Amino acid sequence: MATYDVISELCKNRNLAITALERELGFGRGSIGKLRTGNTTLERLQKIADYFGVTVNYLTTGQENVLPKETSSELNTKDKKDIAKDLESIMDKLNSQESGPASFDGNDIPEDDRELFAAQLEAMLTRLKKINKELYNPNKNKK
Repeated sequence: MATYDVISELCKNRNLAITALERELGFGRGSIGKLRTGNTTLERLQKIADYFGVTVNYLTTGQENVLPKETSSELNTKDKKDIAKDLESIMDKLNSQESGPASFDGNDIPEDDRELFAAQLEAMLTRLKKINKELYNPNKNKK
């Protein structure tokens, strides 16, 4: 399900027009419609997610990342710092084009899309950290 469709469904569930949501959030008219082509910033997506009480991941995929019970180990402060450090390292390399320019379909990845990429990458790193904690420390992380 596309991001626009998810937002449209959320609006329908609240009997709220897309234009009313744009007004409520201080967006220009038609700005949510631009989501059909993927043009928006992470800040806008976060504002919409906060308004509806969902995650940005839900807006972009239509699904919450729910981990199976056996991999739902809680992350501690060190784990969160490790994730932040890994994310920062990857994004620094992407932004500095250290290993060459990052591109999609032959075009450089725009700055706004890099923010979306960073958000999805953080979600993946978090999920992998939880899975790895369970796989490599099964007794320590049992509930």
